[in-house]
Amino acid sequence: MSYSSSLTDREWEIIEPLLPQKKKTRPPRWTKRQILDGIFYQLKNGCNWCDLPKDLPPYSTVFWHYKQWRSDGVLEQIMSALHAQVREHVKKNQSGPACCSSTRKR
Repeated sequence: MSYSSSLTDREWEIIEPLLPQKKKTRPPRWTKRQILDGIFYQLKNGCNWCDLPKDLPPYSTVFWHYKQWRSDGVLEQIMSALHAQVREHVKKNQSGPACCSSTRKR
């Protein structure tokens, strides 16, 4: 089932390369995209982790990845990369417009 907080294919193409690669030990039961959909569902709706819909990964799995990625700085890196892409898209430089008091009209 798709939710309004679910990643689109285009969004997933942007975010997937930013996620850490895990050593291949065994095939995961849940994809990183499904886990992110669970994280985004909880963040958007503000529900308790244990109230995630049953068609998403178990809340313990989603919450574990959320805590891990947050403490490792992965979520911050994703936000920074997305912010940079948005600024580039609207043709602004990374640091924003320079403020110069001498050019202001008084």
